[in-house]
Amino acid sequence: MQSIITVENVSKQYRLGTRDASYGTLRDSIVRSIRAPFSKSQSKKGNGVETIWALKDVGFEVKPGEVVGIIGRNGAGKSTLLKILARIVEPTTGNIKLYGRVGSLLEVGTGFHPELSGRENIYLNGAILGMKRAEIERKFDEIVAFAEIEKFIDTPVKHYSSGMYMRLAFAVAAHLEPEILIVDEVLAVGDAGFQKKCLEKMRDVGEHGRTVLFVSHNMSAITRLCKRAILLGDGQVLADGTAHKVASSYLNSGLGTTAVREWQDLEKAPGNDIVRLYAIRVVDEDGQLTDVVDIRKPIGLEMEYAVLNPYHILVPNYHFYTEEGVCAFVAQELDEHWRTTPRPLGRYKSTVWVPGNFLSEGTMIVGAAISTMDPVTIHFHEQDAVAFQVVDSLDGNSSRGDYAGHMPGVVRPMLQWHTEYHVKEN
Repeated sequence: MQSIITVENVSKQYRLGTRDASYGTLRDSIVRSIRAPFSKSQSKKGNGVETIWALKDVGFEVKPGEVVGIIGRNGAGKSTLLKILARIVEPTTGNIKLYGRVGSLLEVGTGFHPELSGRENIYLNGAILGMKRAEIERKFDEIVAFAEIEKFIDTPVKHYSSGMYMRLAFAVAAHLEPEILIVDEVLAVGDAGFQKKCLEKMRDVGEHGRTVLFVSHNMSAITRLCKRAILLGDGQVLADGTAHKVASSYLNSGLGTTAVREWQDLEKAPGNDIVRLYAIRVVDEDGQLTDVVDIRKPIGLEMEYAVLNPYHILVPNYHFYTEEGVCAFVAQELDEHWRTTPRPLGRYKSTVWVPGNFLSEGTMIVGAAISTMDPVTIHFHEQDAVAFQVVDSLDGNSSRGDYAGHMPGVVRPMLQWHTEYHVKEN
Protein backbone atom coordinates (compact mmCIF):
# COMPACT_ATOMS: atom_id res chain seq x y z
CA MET A 1 0.00 0.00 0.00
CA GLN A 2 1.35 3.42 -0.95
CA SER A 3 2.07 5.79 1.92
CA ILE A 4 -0.20 8.82 2.22
CA ILE A 5 2.56 10.79 4.03
CA THR A 6 6.28 10.47 3.29
CA VAL A 7 8.83 12.54 5.23
CA GLU A 8 12.37 12.27 3.84
CA ASN A 9 15.37 13.68 5.77
CA VAL A 10 13.50 16.82 6.81
CA SER A 11 15.42 19.47 8.74
CA LYS A 12 14.35 22.94 9.82
CA GLN A 13 16.69 25.72 10.88
CA TYR A 14 15.58 28.93 12.54
CA ARG A 15 17.55 32.11 12.95
CA LEU A 16 17.10 33.53 16.42
CA GLY A 17 15.62 37.02 16.45
CA THR A 18 14.21 36.78 12.92
CA ARG A 19 10.84 35.79 11.52
CA ASP A 20 10.57 32.61 9.51
CA ALA A 21 9.72 33.02 5.84
CA SER A 22 6.06 32.45 5.10
CA TYR A 23 3.47 33.44 2.57
CA GLY A 24 3.45 37.25 2.58
CA THR A 25 0.61 39.73 2.64
CA LEU A 26 0.54 43.40 1.65
CA ARG A 27 0.69 44.31 5.33
CA ASP A 28 3.78 42.09 5.78
CA SER A 29 5.49 43.80 2.82
CA ILE A 30 4.83 47.26 4.25
CA VAL A 31 6.14 46.24 7.69
CA ARG A 32 9.28 44.73 6.12
CA SER A 33 9.98 47.92 4.15
CA ILE A 34 9.70 49.99 7.34
CA ARG A 35 11.95 47.63 9.29
CA ALA A 36 14.54 47.19 6.56
CA PRO A 37 16.83 50.15 7.44
CA PHE A 38 16.86 49.17 11.10
CA SER A 39 17.49 45.52 10.30
CA LYS A 40 20.52 46.40 8.17
CA SER A 41 22.01 48.61 10.86
CA GLN A 42 21.48 45.95 13.50
CA SER A 43 23.02 43.22 11.36
CA LYS A 44 26.16 45.29 10.91
CA LYS A 45 26.56 45.53 14.68
CA GLY A 46 26.33 41.78 15.18
CA ASN A 47 29.24 39.42 14.60
CA GLY A 48 27.01 36.63 13.31
CA VAL A 49 23.54 35.15 13.34
CA GLU A 50 22.72 32.51 15.94
CA THR A 51 20.72 29.56 14.58
CA ILE A 52 18.99 26.51 16.00
CA TRP A 53 17.85 23.30 14.34
CA ALA A 54 14.26 22.55 15.33
CA LEU A 55 14.33 19.34 13.23
CA LYS A 56 17.31 17.28 12.05
CA ASP A 57 17.00 14.58 9.37
CA VAL A 58 13.51 13.44 10.36
CA GLY A 59 12.09 10.65 8.25
CA PHE A 60 9.04 8.35 8.44
CA GLU A 61 6.05 7.15 6.43
CA VAL A 62 2.36 6.94 7.29
CA LYS A 63 -0.10 4.59 5.59
CA PRO A 64 -3.70 5.57 4.74
CA GLY A 65 -6.00 5.09 7.72
CA GLU A 66 -3.25 5.16 10.36
CA VAL A 67 -3.77 7.21 13.52
CA VAL A 68 -0.29 8.23 14.67
CA GLY A 69 0.58 10.02 17.89
CA ILE A 70 3.59 12.34 18.00
CA ILE A 71 5.03 12.84 21.46
CA GLY A 72 8.02 14.49 23.10
CA ARG A 73 8.85 17.19 25.60
CA ASN A 74 8.46 20.91 24.87
CA GLY A 75 11.02 21.99 22.28
CA ALA A 76 11.36 18.51 20.78
CA GLY A 77 10.19 19.72 17.35
CA LYS A 78 6.60 18.43 17.33
CA SER A 79 4.85 21.66 16.38
CA THR A 80 7.49 22.51 13.78
CA LEU A 81 6.98 19.14 12.14
CA LEU A 82 3.21 19.63 12.00
CA LYS A 83 3.57 23.15 10.55
CA ILE A 84 5.76 21.73 7.79
CA LEU A 85 3.24 18.97 7.08
CA ALA A 86 0.44 21.57 7.03
CA ARG A 87 2.46 23.67 4.54
CA ILE A 88 2.60 26.61 6.94
CA VAL A 89 6.42 26.70 6.87
CA GLU A 90 8.92 25.12 4.50
CA PRO A 91 11.69 22.74 5.55
CA THR A 92 15.28 23.94 5.28
CA THR A 93 16.28 20.62 3.75
CA GLY A 94 14.48 17.41 2.85
CA ASN A 95 11.13 16.64 1.25
CA ILE A 96 7.57 15.77 2.24
CA LYS A 97 4.96 14.09 0.07
CA LEU A 98 1.27 14.26 0.90
CA TYR A 99 -1.37 12.42 -1.10
CA GLY A 100 -4.73 13.93 -0.19
CA ARG A 101 -6.49 16.96 1.27
CA VAL A 102 -5.02 18.14 4.57
CA GLY A 103 -7.12 19.57 7.39
CA SER A 104 -5.10 21.03 10.26
CA LEU A 105 -5.83 22.37 13.71
CA LEU A 106 -2.55 23.71 15.05
CA GLU A 107 -3.60 26.91 16.80
CA VAL A 108 -6.99 28.20 17.91
CA GLY A 109 -8.72 29.70 14.90
CA THR A 110 -6.03 28.88 12.35
CA GLY A 111 -7.45 29.66 8.91
CA PHE A 112 -10.42 31.66 10.21
CA HIS A 113 -11.10 35.23 9.08
CA PRO A 114 -12.00 37.25 12.21
CA GLU A 115 -14.42 39.59 10.40
CA LEU A 116 -16.47 36.73 8.93
CA SER A 117 -19.20 34.91 10.82
CA GLY A 118 -18.97 31.31 11.92
CA ARG A 119 -21.24 30.34 9.01
CA GLU A 120 -19.06 32.16 6.46
CA ASN A 121 -15.87 30.66 7.88
CA ILE A 122 -17.26 27.14 7.53
CA TYR A 123 -17.85 27.75 3.82
CA LEU A 124 -14.47 29.48 3.45
CA ASN A 125 -12.59 26.58 5.04
CA GLY A 126 -14.48 24.08 2.92
CA ALA A 127 -13.61 26.00 -0.23
CA ILE A 128 -9.93 26.09 0.79
CA LEU A 129 -10.07 22.30 1.13
CA GLY A 130 -11.43 22.09 -2.42
CA MET A 131 -14.95 21.05 -1.45
CA LYS A 132 -18.03 21.93 -3.45
CA ARG A 133 -20.80 23.99 -1.85
CA ALA A 134 -23.15 21.01 -1.85
CA GLU A 135 -20.61 18.96 0.13
CA ILE A 136 -20.25 21.71 2.73
CA GLU A 137 -24.02 22.14 3.05
CA ARG A 138 -24.40 18.41 3.63
CA LYS A 139 -22.06 18.66 6.65
CA PHE A 140 -23.10 22.13 7.86
CA ASP A 141 -25.69 21.18 10.51
CA GLU A 142 -23.45 18.43 11.89
CA ILE A 143 -20.55 20.89 12.25
CA VAL A 144 -22.66 23.48 14.07
CA ALA A 145 -24.19 20.88 16.40
CA PHE A 146 -20.78 19.42 17.24
CA ALA A 147 -19.32 22.88 17.98
CA GLU A 148 -22.33 23.78 20.16
CA ILE A 149 -22.48 27.36 18.82
CA GLU A 150 -25.94 27.45 17.19
CA LYS A 151 -26.84 30.83 18.73
CA PHE A 152 -23.62 32.44 17.52
CA ILE A 153 -23.25 30.95 14.05
CA ASP A 154 -23.95 34.32 12.35
CA THR A 155 -21.73 36.32 14.73
CA PRO A 156 -18.24 37.40 13.52
CA VAL A 157 -15.74 34.98 15.03
CA LYS A 158 -13.63 37.86 16.41
CA HIS A 159 -16.28 38.05 19.14
CA TYR A 160 -15.98 34.35 20.04
CA SER A 161 -14.36 33.20 23.25
CA SER A 162 -11.27 31.00 22.85
CA GLY A 163 -13.39 27.96 23.71
CA MET A 164 -16.00 28.75 21.05
CA TYR A 165 -13.26 29.46 18.51
CA MET A 166 -11.59 26.13 19.26
CA ARG A 167 -14.82 24.12 19.16
CA LEU A 168 -15.74 25.49 15.74
CA ALA A 169 -12.20 25.10 14.41
CA PHE A 170 -12.07 21.45 15.44
CA ALA A 171 -15.58 20.75 14.12
CA VAL A 172 -14.68 22.21 10.72
CA ALA A 173 -11.35 20.38 10.52
CA ALA A 174 -12.84 17.02 11.52
CA HIS A 175 -16.11 17.11 9.56
CA LEU A 176 -15.07 18.47 6.17
CA GLU A 177 -13.52 15.09 5.37
CA PRO A 178 -9.86 15.77 4.65
CA GLU A 179 -7.87 12.62 3.85
CA ILE A 180 -5.26 13.76 6.40
CA LEU A 181 -6.22 15.39 9.72
CA ILE A 182 -3.45 17.10 11.71
CA VAL A 183 -4.25 18.06 15.32
CA ASP A 184 -1.92 19.74 17.81
CA GLU A 185 -2.30 20.05 21.61
CA VAL A 186 -4.90 22.77 21.03
CA LEU A 187 -7.51 20.42 22.52
CA ALA A 188 -6.07 21.26 25.92
CA VAL A 189 -8.06 24.51 25.88
CA GLY A 190 -11.39 22.70 25.93
CA ASP A 191 -13.29 21.38 28.89
CA ALA A 192 -13.11 17.71 29.79
CA GLY A 193 -16.43 16.85 28.10
CA PHE A 194 -15.46 18.46 24.81
CA GLN A 195 -11.98 16.87 24.88
CA LYS A 196 -13.64 13.48 25.20
CA LYS A 197 -15.95 14.27 22.27
CA CYS A 198 -12.95 15.35 20.14
CA LEU A 199 -11.07 12.14 20.91
CA GLU A 200 -14.11 10.07 19.98
CA LYS A 201 -14.44 12.01 16.72
CA MET A 202 -10.77 11.48 15.85
CA ARG A 203 -11.15 7.77 16.56
CA ASP A 204 -14.17 7.75 14.26
CA VAL A 205 -12.17 9.56 11.56
CA GLY A 206 -9.45 6.91 11.75
CA GLU A 207 -11.94 4.05 11.63
CA HIS A 208 -13.35 5.48 8.38
CA GLY A 209 -9.99 5.13 6.67
CA ARG A 210 -8.70 8.67 7.01
CA THR A 211 -5.26 9.45 8.42
CA VAL A 212 -4.74 11.33 11.70
CA LEU A 213 -1.56 12.86 13.13
CA PHE A 214 -2.11 13.79 16.77
CA VAL A 215 0.34 15.69 18.98
CA SER A 216 -0.34 15.52 22.71
CA HIS A 217 1.33 15.44 26.12
CA ASN A 218 -1.59 13.31 27.31
CA MET A 219 -0.16 9.78 27.19
CA SER A 220 -3.53 8.31 28.10
CA ALA A 221 -5.12 9.98 25.05
CA ILE A 222 -2.23 8.84 22.85
CA THR A 223 -2.48 5.21 23.92
CA ARG A 224 -6.29 5.18 23.71
CA LEU A 225 -6.47 6.82 20.28
CA CYS A 226 -3.33 5.72 18.45
CA LYS A 227 -1.94 2.31 17.57
CA ARG A 228 1.40 3.87 16.60
CA ALA A 229 3.44 6.71 18.09
CA ILE A 230 6.58 8.60 17.10
CA LEU A 231 8.83 10.03 19.82
CA LEU A 232 10.78 13.21 19.00
CA GLY A 233 13.67 14.55 21.02
CA ASP A 234 16.00 17.44 20.12
CA GLY A 235 14.50 17.51 16.65
CA GLN A 236 15.14 13.84 15.89
CA VAL A 237 13.07 10.64 15.83
CA LEU A 238 14.04 8.68 18.96
CA ALA A 239 11.45 5.90 18.68
CA ASP A 240 8.72 4.76 16.29
CA GLY A 241 6.47 1.83 17.17
CA THR A 242 3.34 0.72 18.98
CA ALA A 243 1.82 3.57 20.98
CA HIS A 244 2.00 2.12 24.48
CA LYS A 245 5.61 0.92 24.03
CA VAL A 246 6.78 4.30 22.74
CA ALA A 247 4.82 6.10 25.48
CA SER A 248 6.39 3.83 28.07
CA SER A 249 9.92 4.47 26.80
CA TYR A 250 9.17 8.22 26.82
CA LEU A 251 8.01 8.14 30.43
CA ASN A 252 10.89 5.95 31.54
CA SER A 253 13.58 7.95 29.73
CA GLY A 254 13.31 11.07 31.85
CA LEU A 255 12.21 13.04 28.75
CA GLY A 256 8.56 12.96 29.67
CA THR A 257 6.50 13.01 32.82
CA THR A 258 8.56 12.46 35.97
CA ALA A 259 8.04 12.26 39.70
CA VAL A 260 7.76 16.03 40.13
CA ARG A 261 6.22 18.94 38.25
CA GLU A 262 6.65 22.48 39.53
CA TRP A 263 5.53 25.89 38.28
CA GLN A 264 7.69 28.82 39.42
CA ASP A 265 5.59 31.48 37.68
CA LEU A 266 2.15 31.38 39.29
CA GLU A 267 0.55 33.36 36.45
CA LYS A 268 1.51 30.60 33.98
CA ALA A 269 0.60 27.75 36.32
CA PRO A 270 -2.51 25.60 35.76
CA GLY A 271 -5.61 27.13 37.30
CA ASN A 272 -7.58 30.35 37.31
CA ASP A 273 -8.28 33.36 39.52
CA ILE A 274 -9.66 31.02 42.21
CA VAL A 275 -6.84 28.50 42.62
CA ARG A 276 -3.43 27.89 41.03
CA LEU A 277 -1.18 24.85 41.09
CA TYR A 278 2.38 25.14 42.45
CA ALA A 279 3.61 21.56 42.30
CA ILE A 280 2.80 17.84 42.10
CA ARG A 281 5.24 15.39 43.67
CA VAL A 282 5.50 11.61 44.07
CA VAL A 283 7.01 10.76 47.47
CA ASP A 284 7.87 7.60 49.39
CA GLU A 285 6.91 6.89 53.01
CA ASP A 286 9.91 8.97 54.18
CA GLY A 287 8.70 11.98 52.20
CA GLN A 288 11.47 11.70 49.59
CA LEU A 289 10.88 12.16 45.86
CA THR A 290 10.75 8.85 44.01
CA ASP A 291 9.78 7.57 40.59
CA VAL A 292 10.07 3.88 41.56
CA VAL A 293 8.12 2.21 44.38
CA ASP A 294 8.14 -1.30 45.79
CA ILE A 295 4.67 -2.77 45.26
CA ARG A 296 4.50 -3.52 49.01
CA LYS A 297 5.19 0.09 50.08
CA PRO A 298 2.79 3.07 50.23
CA ILE A 299 3.21 5.90 47.74
CA GLY A 300 2.23 9.52 48.35
CA LEU A 301 1.01 12.19 45.91
CA GLU A 302 1.56 15.77 47.09
CA MET A 303 -0.39 18.64 45.55
CA GLU A 304 0.81 22.14 46.43
CA TYR A 305 -1.49 24.99 45.42
CA ALA A 306 -2.48 28.56 46.17
CA VAL A 307 -6.05 29.63 46.97
CA LEU A 308 -6.55 33.11 45.49
CA ASN A 309 -10.28 33.53 46.14
CA PRO A 310 -11.64 32.53 49.58
CA TYR A 311 -15.28 31.84 48.67
CA HIS A 312 -15.14 28.36 47.13
CA ILE A 313 -15.29 24.79 48.38
CA LEU A 314 -12.37 23.10 46.61
CA VAL A 315 -11.84 19.37 46.10
CA PRO A 316 -8.31 18.22 45.15
CA ASN A 317 -8.41 14.98 43.15
CA TYR A 318 -6.12 12.60 41.27
CA HIS A 319 -6.77 10.42 38.22
CA PHE A 320 -4.64 7.26 38.01
CA TYR A 321 -4.05 5.69 34.57
CA THR A 322 -2.00 2.77 33.33
CA GLU A 323 0.39 3.33 30.42
CA GLU A 324 -2.22 1.67 28.16
CA GLY A 325 -4.62 4.51 28.99
CA VAL A 326 -6.89 2.50 31.31
CA CYS A 327 -8.25 4.49 34.24
CA ALA A 328 -7.43 2.53 37.40
CA PHE A 329 -9.31 4.83 39.77
CA VAL A 330 -9.98 8.43 40.81
CA ALA A 331 -9.19 9.65 44.33
CA GLN A 332 -10.64 12.84 45.80
CA GLU A 333 -10.20 14.50 49.17
CA LEU A 334 -13.19 13.78 51.41
CA ASP A 335 -12.13 15.61 54.57
CA GLU A 336 -15.30 16.42 56.53
CA HIS A 337 -14.19 19.98 57.30
CA TRP A 338 -13.17 21.03 53.77
CA ARG A 339 -16.22 19.36 52.19
CA THR A 340 -18.41 22.10 53.65
CA THR A 341 -15.97 24.96 54.30
CA PRO A 342 -14.57 27.40 51.72
CA ARG A 343 -10.79 27.49 51.93
CA PRO A 344 -9.22 30.76 53.16
CA LEU A 345 -6.57 32.52 51.12
CA GLY A 346 -3.19 30.86 51.39
CA ARG A 347 -0.83 28.16 50.24
CA TYR A 348 -1.85 24.50 50.75
CA LYS A 349 -0.31 21.07 50.42
CA SER A 350 -2.74 18.15 50.17
CA THR A 351 -1.32 14.62 50.15
CA VAL A 352 -3.03 11.33 49.38
CA TRP A 353 -1.48 7.96 50.24
CA VAL A 354 -1.98 4.87 48.11
CA PRO A 355 -1.37 1.80 50.31
CA GLY A 356 1.15 -0.87 49.51
CA ASN A 357 -0.04 -4.08 47.85
CA PHE A 358 -2.77 -2.18 46.04
CA LEU A 359 -1.46 -1.11 42.62
CA SER A 360 -0.32 -3.55 39.97
CA GLU A 361 3.25 -3.45 38.66
CA GLY A 362 4.09 -1.17 35.74
CA THR A 363 3.88 2.54 34.95
CA MET A 364 1.20 4.59 36.66
CA ILE A 365 0.42 8.00 35.14
CA VAL A 366 -1.35 10.51 37.37
CA GLY A 367 -3.41 13.56 36.43
CA ALA A 368 -4.11 16.23 39.04
CA ALA A 369 -7.16 18.45 39.36
CA ILE A 370 -9.05 20.73 41.72
CA SER A 371 -12.80 20.98 41.33
CA THR A 372 -15.88 22.47 42.94
CA MET A 373 -18.78 20.04 43.15
CA ASP A 374 -21.87 22.29 43.37
CA PRO A 375 -22.05 23.35 40.63
CA VAL A 376 -19.42 21.09 39.07
CA THR A 377 -16.53 23.33 38.01
CA ILE A 378 -13.04 22.14 37.04
CA HIS A 379 -10.57 24.86 38.03
CA PHE A 380 -7.67 22.95 36.49
CA HIS A 381 -6.96 19.41 35.32
CA GLU A 382 -3.27 18.83 34.62
CA GLN A 383 -3.29 15.56 32.71
CA ASP A 384 -0.24 13.29 32.96
CA ALA A 385 1.14 15.52 35.70
CA VAL A 386 3.50 12.89 37.15
CA ALA A 387 4.33 9.23 36.72
CA PHE A 388 6.03 6.46 38.67
CA GLN A 389 6.96 2.79 38.32
CA VAL A 390 5.56 0.07 40.56
CA VAL A 391 7.99 -2.83 40.94
CA ASP A 392 6.74 -6.20 42.21
CA SER A 393 8.58 -8.55 44.53
CA LEU A 394 9.47 -12.20 43.96
CA ASP A 395 10.08 -12.82 47.65
CA GLY A 396 6.68 -14.42 48.07
CA ASN A 397 5.36 -11.78 50.46
CA SER A 398 3.54 -9.57 47.94
CA SER A 399 0.11 -10.26 46.51
CA ARG A 400 1.62 -12.43 43.76
CA GLY A 401 2.80 -14.95 46.35
CA ASP A 402 5.07 -17.59 44.79
CA TYR A 403 3.68 -17.15 41.27
CA ALA A 404 6.32 -15.66 38.95
CA GLY A 405 4.30 -15.39 35.72
CA HIS A 406 2.31 -12.55 34.16
CA MET A 407 -0.55 -11.24 36.27
CA PRO A 408 -3.16 -9.08 34.51
CA GLY A 409 -5.14 -6.28 36.10
CA VAL A 410 -4.74 -2.61 36.91
CA VAL A 411 -4.72 -3.24 40.66
CA ARG A 412 -3.21 -6.07 42.67
CA PRO A 413 -4.62 -5.86 46.19
CA MET A 414 -3.47 -8.00 49.09
CA LEU A 415 -6.88 -9.26 50.16
CA GLN A 416 -7.75 -11.09 53.36
CA TRP A 417 -8.62 -14.79 52.98
CA HIS A 418 -10.30 -17.10 55.47
CA THR A 419 -10.42 -20.87 55.05
CA GLU A 420 -12.47 -23.21 57.18
CA TYR A 421 -11.56 -26.85 57.49
CA HIS A 422 -13.67 -29.62 58.96
CA VAL A 423 -12.19 -33.04 59.65
CA LYS A 424 -14.13 -35.70 57.86
CA GLU A 425 -15.69 -38.08 60.34
CA ASN A 426 -15.60 -41.82 59.72
